[in-house]
Amino acid sequence: MGKKHKKVSESFLVKNGGISRRGWKVIGFGIGTLLLGFFVLSKTDPMGQNWASRLAPFLILGGYGVIAIGIMLPDKSVPTAASNSSHQPSVSSASPQ
Repeated sequence: MGKKHKKVSESFLVKNGGISRRGWKVIGFGIGTLLLGFFVLSKTDPMGQNWASRLAPFLILGGYGVIAIGIMLPDKSVPTAASNSSHQPSVSSASPQ
């Protein structure tokens, strides 16, 4: 009845559109910024006239923005053998007669 799900490796997810390692680090920074924003928000006065009232919205929205960037951020590109082969002279397969 139920379908068996295969475990998917992290490298498969990164190659096929998953979140990269660098992206996870950026997301972690964004979550920290978001938590800091909510902490600062707890320090606002009821009239919303102190520094915390002015700073908290920017921290919260900035944290959400950083998380969005982390989701879309690819890994640093590493040169592969295919990209390096363009610098080597090509060898033709036709034999001279």
